[in-house]
Amino acid sequence: MAKASGRPLPQLTSQNRFFWTAGADGVLRIQECESCSALIHPPQPVCRYCREHRMGVREVSGFATLAGFTVNHRFAVPGMPAPYVVAQVAIEEDPRVRLTTNIVDCDPETLELGMRMEVVFQQDADVWLPLFRPAPEQSELSSLPQEEIEPGEFRFHVRPPATQDKYEDKVALTGIGMSDIGRRLMRSPIDLTIDACERAVADAGLTMDDIDGIASYPGGGNVGGFGEGGITQVEAALGLRPTWHNGGIETFGPGGSVIAAMIAVASGAARHVLCYRTLWEATYSELMKRGEIAPPSGGRTPNWFMPFGATSAAHTLAQNAQRHFHRYGTDRETLGWIALNQRANAALNPTAIYRDPMTMDDYMSARPITTPFGLYDCDVPCDGSIAVIVSAVDAARDLPKTPVLVEAVGTQIMERMDWDQSTLTHEPHSLGPSAHMWSRTSMKPDDVDVAELYDGFSFNCLSWLEGLGFCGIGEAKDFLAGGKNIARDGILPLNTHGGQLSHGRTHGMGLIHEAVTQLRGEGGPRQVAGARVAVAATGGLSPGGAMLLRTDS
Repeated sequence: MAKASGRPLPQLTSQNRFFWTAGADGVLRIQECESCSALIHPPQPVCRYCREHRMGVREVSGFATLAGFTVNHRFAVPGMPAPYVVAQVAIEEDPRVRLTTNIVDCDPETLELGMRMEVVFQQDADVWLPLFRPAPEQSELSSLPQEEIEPGEFRFHVRPPATQDKYEDKVALTGIGMSDIGRRLMRSPIDLTIDACERAVADAGLTMDDIDGIASYPGGGNVGGFGEGGITQVEAALGLRPTWHNGGIETFGPGGSVIAAMIAVASGAARHVLCYRTLWEATYSELMKRGEIAPPSGGRTPNWFMPFGATSAAHTLAQNAQRHFHRYGTDRETLGWIALNQRANAALNPTAIYRDPMTMDDYMSARPITTPFGLYDCDVPCDGSIAVIVSAVDAARDLPKTPVLVEAVGTQIMERMDWDQSTLTHEPHSLGPSAHMWSRTSMKPDDVDVAELYDGFSFNCLSWLEGLGFCGIGEAKDFLAGGKNIARDGILPLNTHGGQLSHGRTHGMGLIHEAVTQLRGEGGPRQVAGARVAVAATGGLSPGGAMLLRTDS
């Protein structure tokens, strides 16, 4: 057995062993449906195209088309010193199959989308990693693989409503609360969570005894600095005894707990649901450095990206951004206008982490993270908790503050779930929920007064802007140029609290908090005059969700 390099290695199973050991004889192998001859990756027990179960394995040529790449500068992986190239290649026999891999044996500066690539295997312990390099003979560049659904055609794939009785009409957002937000606050996550929850309940004019539902994201489990422990810890601390509860990561984006609560309230399962999202990444990282928290245990990974050093969502989204640049002429300056807008808004928000002025020169000269993303394309890891109360609309009318009503919600999954098999030119799971949301209302994008759109990375925000129809598909470069359209006094005030790029990474719940703040007219110096309709969208490669909110006033 070859010596292990130290990089994360895949967990071998009976379902994937053929792939990870194929290099032993130098032949790339991909799962094949024996009924329709489609190639399937990652391996599945059923064909997604014909839904037959006769699955086999096909030997393929090892040639592929370079469908995307990013040069990683920031993220460290054992056995893989930066910089290195993370890429996606489309298999020549069936370009619907894209493999995440590394590009080797070439200068990254010479890479171009559409180049022909060939596999070269690298043995690492008992696995053979399929890496790729430019093929010796290069003809004319190939086009990008075809999208499963073209970006402008998602509206044609929306499922009709199951009923004309909209659950959105039965609910309202009645309370919001935010803990302290900051870097390395050195407070426990449950402490932050309770602060936010208590403030949200008080803001709604309720007591803890009124709360009969709890919803969290991502729920319990080993999520490091990305959670507070789920509903278990909060119920144990507050003694709520809810009639309904929900917690988990497989939901409608990080704001999915709020959407789940809407459905519960509309069904009568609960009357006032407390939803919350807590992060304590900055403190968690500091405690890791001090040795006060043990790092996650090692071992093999079931993840298809980690063996190639693709450890962050940034590595996938950077490739989607690069393909958007390639297809539509977008560039780094386009993303820069989003980052500058968020910083300008954060300057008026005392709770924002980064409030110092930023210029386009500052943005362009920032250190690279993974091309084309630089430092200011990435959100700010922080500690903090956000809570939102979802109430029955009839109960909301009796509360002291004017309720924020829900006009429409978008949740439909239309795209592949596997990141590297999904939408090519936009953040996966933004275009589908956007189309679904607009199908549930007679309102149009022009009716929106303020937009709070997920910006874990600047490109997420661009994807939601186009997906929600605030500009056409591929038109973000012109729409964002100069930043005037998205400024507080522009046609679409965007991420008015500073967004995650400057306010802090609150994983979408901060966007809902700000939408409610704006619709109540409580934004202070950053308030958008006359805001009556807001859209909030959450999700960054996870299934996303969008909600259209309004006031009656």
